[in-house]
Amino acid sequence: MEGKARVRERDRERMEDYAYVLDFMPYGHPDDKRPLHRREPLAQVVGDKYFTLLEVSLKKDANPLVMDRLYIGKGERDAVHKIKRRLRYDDLTPAARSELPFVLEHIVKQQEERFVEFFNKSESITTRLHQLELLPGIGKKTMWAILDERKKEPFKNFEDISKRVKGLQHPEKLIVNRIIEELRQPNIKYRLFTA
Repeated sequence: MEGKARVRERDRERMEDYAYVLDFMPYGHPDDKRPLHRREPLAQVVGDKYFTLLEVSLKKDANPLVMDRLYIGKGERDAVHKIKRRLRYDDLTPAARSELPFVLEHIVKQQEERFVEFFNKSESITTRLHQLELLPGIGKKTMWAILDERKKEPFKNFEDISKRVKGLQHPEKLIVNRIIEELRQPNIKYRLFTA
């Protein structure tokens, strides 16, 4: 019994409070075979903390746009009626899938300090693998360049990383690509950003 309580507590800690709209479906899911008057407005969203993919039902008067930030936490919600289900990457609509990289980049830029901290504090996973190497496009040479630069002085922002590490033009895009990789592969061995 104690083990189940610990799992529930951990899940509660990983709950999202806010999410960004990837796709708004005013007449429900396109695969829904029910008559239009029986359907409810839905949105597919991505959480801004753990990047959880969710499908939410919306209140009748809600009309969100892609990239709108919605409160999905406990208590009174403005637009969201209830959280319907957790989604896998493959469950996303084509529209949601195409918007995902742009929405993730927006989130990463909004939380720049959090992700710059990753470049400043990342560490070795094993004797042969460093967390930085899990970012698509970072090999040993770039990893060592990042480690050498952060020893001199911690990075201040994405622009500072780009200026100080040769060949690393858009660090925010590397993070976005890693998040997408983690979302696409539910059984991925190492997770940096997703729950």
